[in-house]
Amino acid sequence: MSETPIISINKLHRSYPMGDEVIHALNGIDLEIRRNEYVAIMGPSGSGKTTLMNIIGCLDSPNSGEYLLNNQSVSKLRDNQLARIRNAEIGFVFQTFNLLNRTSALQNVELPLIYKGVSRKERHERAKGILEAVGLGSRMKHRPSEMSGGQRQRVAIARALITEPSILLADEPTGNLDSVTGREIMGIFDKLHSDGQTIILVTHEADIAAHAKGEVHLRDGIIANDTRPTISQEVPAQ
Repeated sequence: MSETPIISINKLHRSYPMGDEVIHALNGIDLEIRRNEYVAIMGPSGSGKTTLMNIIGCLDSPNSGEYLLNNQSVSKLRDNQLARIRNAEIGFVFQTFNLLNRTSALQNVELPLIYKGVSRKERHERAKGILEAVGLGSRMKHRPSEMSGGQRQRVAIARALITEPSILLADEPTGNLDSVTGREIMGIFDKLHSDGQTIILVTHEADIAAHAKGEVHLRDGIIANDTRPTISQEVPAQ
């Protein structure tokens, strides 16, 4: 594993007004995630894991602190700037799949490339190849309503990977699946990581988190425990 941090977070704070109260979701988070790392972010409801995921995914911005993604500071960027980075650097996989029901699997996977201005022929070939890679070569013309939950999640994974993102960010990716299908989906993530993909997995399920190579546990907006091995533990001395 490379020692280069792909994500570097320093003293990150995020609070929200709620009526007469202020909810402090993140209270000074410090976190580094290295390139090709596979890490699970865990914590109970209200721990701040969803807020942290949204900031890492450039869906939200902190009140204070620094967030570097690929050595670029994104903490203070405007929404349109965040959108450009999000589309270029981050692939999202959600619990609810977030697919367009009226279009085929192939068209769903092609969609991010349309936004990037990729030609129709190229995006078709790339989408076809990646659907075959996730085991859906025979289902690419089917709509989501004609597919099982596991197949829909495979489409979502293919769509997340089509732009060759720096980070794959998965939010409870097996939450709507039965246990057997969930294990199959996690097998895809395991293979992606072995191929070099950086993966951040947000989950509350210990058996799902166990697929990652380490866990970061949040509680009350701070990191309560970080079980990831150190670089010296991972890399034998020369």
